[in-house]
This record gives sequence, structure tokens and C-alpha cells, in this order.
Amino acid sequence: MSADLIIYNAHVFTANDAQPDAEAVVVHGNKIVFVGSNSEALASRGIHTRVVDGNGRSLLPGFIDTHFHLAWGSQKLDGVQLAGVATMAELAAAVHAWLAENPDADWVAGYGLSYGLPTPDEPLTRHHLDQIISDRPFMVYTYDVHSLFANTAALQQANILHGAPRPLANGEVVVGADGLATGELYEEDATRLIRRVMPEPDEAATLRLIQKGLALAAAHGLTSVHNMDGDLAQGKLYAALEEQNALTLRLSLPYWVKPKTPLAEMQRQTNQMRQLFNSDKLRAGGVKFFMDGVYESYTAVTLDGYPDQPHNFGEPIWDASTFAKFATAADALGLQIAVHACGNGAVRRVLDGYEAAQRVNGRRDSRHRVEHIEMVHPADLPRFAQLGVIASMQPLHAPDSATSEDVWPQRIAPENWQHAFAWQNVRQAGATLVFGSDWPVVSLNPLLGIHAAVNRQPWQASDPSQAQTLADAICSYTRDAAYAEFQETRKGQLQPGFLADLVLLSDNIFAIPPQEIGQLAVDLTVCDGAVVYEKEGA
Repeated sequence: MSADLIIYNAHVFTANDAQPDAEAVVVHGNKIVFVGSNSEALASRGIHTRVVDGNGRSLLPGFIDTHFHLAWGSQKLDGVQLAGVATMAELAAAVHAWLAENPDADWVAGYGLSYGLPTPDEPLTRHHLDQIISDRPFMVYTYDVHSLFANTAALQQANILHGAPRPLANGEVVVGADGLATGELYEEDATRLIRRVMPEPDEAATLRLIQKGLALAAAHGLTSVHNMDGDLAQGKLYAALEEQNALTLRLSLPYWVKPKTPLAEMQRQTNQMRQLFNSDKLRAGGVKFFMDGVYESYTAVTLDGYPDQPHNFGEPIWDASTFAKFATAADALGLQIAVHACGNGAVRRVLDGYEAAQRVNGRRDSRHRVEHIEMVHPADLPRFAQLGVIASMQPLHAPDSATSEDVWPQRIAPENWQHAFAWQNVRQAGATLVFGSDWPVVSLNPLLGIHAAVNRQPWQASDPSQAQTLADAICSYTRDAAYAEFQETRKGQLQPGFLADLVLLSDNIFAIPPQEIGQLAVDLTVCDGAVVYEKEGA
């Protein structure tokens, strides 16, 4: 049997402890059939075999992003891209440049804005946005997608210039002293009031944008993602792409359960999704909850309060008893549960819910997850291993330093910085730690995530180091990420019999200075045995 693909003369990091290193990998069909020496690999060469000289570059298992929003992020690729915008002048310039290319747009939507505009002490309002655009609706999302700012025309079109039509369970439309909305909208129930009146792309346009997102993911070495905002309709879009052989990565799709979702509806939707989506490329079998918001907008649930708002502990999206009830029901259905929890209070409430489910249903290999864990109380660290809960964290969410322009460190008292983004504390406590991006909140580039994880510096000298070893960081994006979706015997490692998901980098990641990891690029991405990205001239 001749090979379909041979990559040789590479520095192969297998993520397989039984054979950690190799020179070459051989692929036949969609499976890896050999990992070992150059000579043995090249012996399987046939007349139709594609042979790639690794030229000393790193060959790794394909990257798995454990927290991703494929459709959501893709749909934003046609809007105004605001990452890196730091001033009101830059915001205006970016918007007007986009308008020059899209002069007939009925709405203007911007994505990826940092907090702190116009200043850290002055929130962005409709008056600021009206100065940029006033003749049509205009809104901007912050990079974490938990806050939205709208101009007067957008508020009028949404019929919320005088505030939300009814009390919101999870969100706030801020109203000023004049009785009119300021243009600040926080969290899902509020931001949805704007989204519901925005023009929606049709299915063809949506599929086109998703394919644009897929191409971006392939160019960064992603061969699997865990899509954290799923439902039946979104799954059908991905299934349509799979049928066209256009789904160029593997996708795990939990169902998003909201506070208004009845238990019976959760069961009905998850049963249907599991029946429809159960291929090697598209799988359902889990549920996703939100327990809180984010620190930046004072909506994370904390045990400590906020330094400048000591009586504000954040408002949980789910009360403890209701979440425990849903978690117990989902666990009894054999579903894997993932919960957004940024604040240490939210993390504790989620762990309490998992513990309640375990008391009722008994212990099983559930691999329930906590997403983000931006703060964790030391007393809760051992509970991850005790309950078999996976810690899903995002390296690029952590600010570089306490003096960066990011407002996050200001939301925490300095004596608690040691518990922020505590990757190594979590790992040392025995939890399985997996990494992702939360794209489009931050870049989907795993190499930037690895760079951040390896080069992390304490915010103050007295804080413990949370930096990761390079091998651990890679495994959190590969082998351990596969474990987080019950696929550890099929992917996430380079070993015979595993699915042929591989990424060839532009250099040897283990040989360059750690400070240069973020400068690496992907030269070749292989998913399911097929080349889905190849850098020109690589």
C-alpha cells in the first residue's frame, strides 16, 4: 500500500508520550499509517504519493480550538474591523474607510473594539457615535461581544431610545438623566434588542461568510473547533457545507441553553442534534450555558466585589437551584456541559451545580467543563480534579501587564491578581487544562495563544508564575483538547491509526527563542488527510 502523503525531514512533535519525537509522518486516506524515521517513511512512496520536505520545520497535530464561534465570527468578517483601534479618530477613520467601500449599506456594524474609548473614565455613547455617523444606524461591539454601543438612529430603529421595553433578565440598556438611552447596551438581552432589527444575510450569504471563516481557520492550522453557541439551525448550515465537501475542519457543536429554555426543549433539541450531527466532521452531544458576563463591563460574578464598586458582586444569569436542576437533567441525558464563567463567584456556582448533578446521578466520565475561569478562588482549584471537570481557558484573554491599556486589571484588587488567569495553578491542581481563542473575541491564531501562554509574566513580583511550558501549551491545543471532546483515541496526536490532522509550521518551534513564537506562521494544514491550506511558496 503506497502512501498518499509523506512529510519527512521534519521535527515531529507527536503529543504521544510513547513516541514523543519523530522525523516523518505517512498518511493514507484520512488516517496516519506511520510515524518514525525518514527512511522507513520514504519506503512507502508510490508514483502518486505527495512528498513534502519538512526542511527541519515543526510538524504538529492539527490545532484544536476548544472555544470558538464559527458562524458568529464569520458573519462579522464583512463588518468594520476595529481590532487595534485606540482613539476616537482611529474609530472614525476605520468606519469611513469601510463606508467608502460600502456606500449603500443600510447599517454600519463594527466589531472588535477595545474598552476605554473615548477614555477609560468616559463611556462611549450615542452622542460620540452620532458625530461619526448620524444618517443611518451605526453600532459597535466590543471585542468580547458583551457590550454594544449604538448611535441615535440605531436606538430609534430598535425602538429603545427611551429604554428597554421591559425589565431585562440578563442585560441593561443604560438610560441617562434625560430619560433617553445613552447608547450603552450590556449583555445578551440588551444587545439582542439591536441585533433583532439589523438586516440578516440570507443563507447563501451566510454560507459564503462561513467559508471565509473556514479559510481563515485553515490558514492558522485549525483542524477542529468546539463551537460554543450552537443550535439546530446553525448545525444545518455546517451539515450543508459538509455535504458539499466544504467543511474543512472538524466541529463539535453543543446546544446553547438559555434561562428561558424549558427543560423539555433542551431534551428535544439535543436529541435531534445528536441524531443529525454525528459524523467525523460534525458532532453534537453537549450543552452550553452562560453563568455570568465579563469583568470589563462589571457583569462577571465575583466573590470579592469590584474595587471601585465594592457592593457590586455581579448578577448571575442562572440562580443556583435552577442551574443545578438543568445540570442534573443534562447529565442524566449523557450530555457534556460547558458553562461560561469568568468570575470566581460564577466558577464556584458552576462547580456546585456539577457536584449536585453528581450527587443525584452518580459519578460518570462526564468531562463537564468550565469556560474562561478568569478568576478562581484557591479553595475551588481541587474541585476540578475531584469532580472530573475540564478547565477551558484562553491565553489571549490575559492582559500582558497590569499597566496595559486593558481595563481588566482595574476590576480586581492587586492582592487578588495572583488568582487571575491562573493557568499553572489550575494545571498543578490536577485539572485537565485546554486552550482556545473565543474567536472572534481575540485572534484565532493558536500560535499567538501558545506565545502568550509560554511568555506570560506576573503582573507584580509577588505573584506566582502562570507561564506554561511549550510542550504543555501545545498539548492543551491538541492532545488534551481532543480529550475534552472524548476524541483522545482518534485525534490530537500523531500516531498510527489516528485521523490525519496535521500542521507544518514555518520553523522549528522548539528551536527558536520563546519570544519569537508569535512570529511563526503555518505553511501547511492537513485535515482528514486532505491539504486544506498551503502557504504559497512554502
